[in-house]
Amino acid sequence: MKMPDDFDDNSNMTLTVVMSILAVSAFVGVILLTVLLLNQKNSAPSRSTQQNNAVQAAAEPSSPGIVYPDTEELLTNSSLHPDDLDFWDMYPEPTASPTPEPTAEPEKEAPDPATDGKHTLVQYADGEEEWVLISPYLPKHEYDFTKLVCQSDLMKYYENGKQTSYVGVDISKYQDYVDFVKVKKAGIDFVMIRVGARGYGSGQLILDEYFSDNIKRATDAGLDVGVYFYSQAINKEEAIEEANMVIENLGDYQLAYPVAYDMELVENDTARTENLTRAEKTDIAKAFLDTIAATGRKTMIYGNKEWLIKEIDMSKLTAYDVWLSQPADIPDYPYKFSMWQYDFEGSVDGIVGYVNMNISFINFAEK
Repeated sequence: MKMPDDFDDNSNMTLTVVMSILAVSAFVGVILLTVLLLNQKNSAPSRSTQQNNAVQAAAEPSSPGIVYPDTEELLTNSSLHPDDLDFWDMYPEPTASPTPEPTAEPEKEAPDPATDGKHTLVQYADGEEEWVLISPYLPKHEYDFTKLVCQSDLMKYYENGKQTSYVGVDISKYQDYVDFVKVKKAGIDFVMIRVGARGYGSGQLILDEYFSDNIKRATDAGLDVGVYFYSQAINKEEAIEEANMVIENLGDYQLAYPVAYDMELVENDTARTENLTRAEKTDIAKAFLDTIAATGRKTMIYGNKEWLIKEIDMSKLTAYDVWLSQPADIPDYPYKFSMWQYDFEGSVDGIVGYVNMNISFINFAEK
């Protein structure tokens, strides 16, 4: 261990360190002073340049410019109001252009059924009317109605200048006693005589009380004869019953004209046939006509335009001749028919009161 007397004396070394520090500090100071002087020299020309520019700008005359008056000056002695200067609302905000819709093709006008040649007008018993499409499957008539001629209240049809039709009347008990000789002399060619009827309410079969006398005297007068039955059958069995009644009462009479089946609407009353469907009426008519045809006699179905088009299906009855009932100057039933009832209020010598008038376009006596 050393004692204090043993401590080394280092005073010379301390002086040397102090001198070194002072020398370094002096050197750094010289460097800083040099840098400062250099910066002052570089910035001096910039300040002088700015001063020169400012002096030059002041010396040059200012270029002319547009002087705008203030708003107050504009409004002085003026009718303008500050709101008049608010013009921003004058320009509508831009909107997106709407996408143009595709141009729709104009709707085609529906053809007029009255002139298109494909429809026929049906007038119902209640006064309503309907244009009905003409069936392409039913045979059409080929008559040229410009060849119809009315002579002495009798309708006649001519072809190539020759009469090819026959005039007739239909008779029942409602004409009372008929002088068939006078009827023949009046120009009538044939008569359709009612055999009987079925009651539309009771359903009972009724023989026309004048039938036997009418058929005998008409035949004796030289008139061609056909017959008809007014049906109110509600099924095929009743239709066959009606047909057999006709066959029984005809006996041995040979008819030149057909046996006609007549089922029609009952006006101003309720009939037992009202609830029958179109198909049922068709089947009933066919049952009657088939029963008659089985005996070798000619057959025919009677009806007005409404009945023949709307109430029965004529596509199932094309085997039978048609007796059209349509009082008019010219019939407009489009389908084939052989006989036409054209007047309900005819007048013929030998018949008291009105009688139904008919024209046959064929000679059934030769058929």
